[in-house]
Amino acid sequence: MPFDLAQILQTVSVAAIPILFAITLHEVAHGWVARSCGDRTAEMLGRLSLNPLKHVDPVGTLLVPTLTLLFTGFLFGWAKPVPVNFNALRRPKQDMILVAIAGPLSNLVMALFWALVLKATLLLGAAPDNSVYFFLRMAEIGVFFNVLLAVFNFMPIPPLDGGRVLRGLVSESLGKLLDRVEPFGLIIVVGLLYMGWLWALVEPLMTIIKSLILSMVGL
Repeated sequence: MPFDLAQILQTVSVAAIPILFAITLHEVAHGWVARSCGDRTAEMLGRLSLNPLKHVDPVGTLLVPTLTLLFTGFLFGWAKPVPVNFNALRRPKQDMILVAIAGPLSNLVMALFWALVLKATLLLGAAPDNSVYFFLRMAEIGVFFNVLLAVFNFMPIPPLDGGRVLRGLVSESLGKLLDRVEPFGLIIVVGLLYMGWLWALVEPLMTIIKSLILSMVGL
């Protein structure tokens, strides 16, 4: 399968900033809420930093984005999860839900920010033959990737955020069952990605949320 190296490098140059901000702020949001709920683990380990290098995950930030870009044409990935000691939270079950929701919620806020940038580039007359077009493409990727990250992370598969929310809502016996599934969560996600089912699961909700966000800024 031939790869267009120039096209790949162009995509990386446009996508790097919105994607790094998306995965970094997603994880830092978890840490901020965890700290406000009584757990200072992330703070003590220096993981509340906005420096993307603090949150690089070899698989999620390097390997998966490279493979998805080469074989699908778009970038997808995640950062190293911020450590949270749920036993240190003041109300473990309830606060677990708040900590989990913080990540996807931060991505929805960032998607709205990039939608505003997109609107601004259109008002400035972005076209393929001017420099504003670079920022238009960056904003488009920012909206797309943040919505993707929010919807993907809200899937009810531990250790994704949706799995954490589910863990906080169910009974203790069902919670222990989810705890046994958690070590295999990444394998499940990679399997869904490999079989092509992941996109089919997230795309319908992504379309709805993306349309809603764009409509909020008049697009």
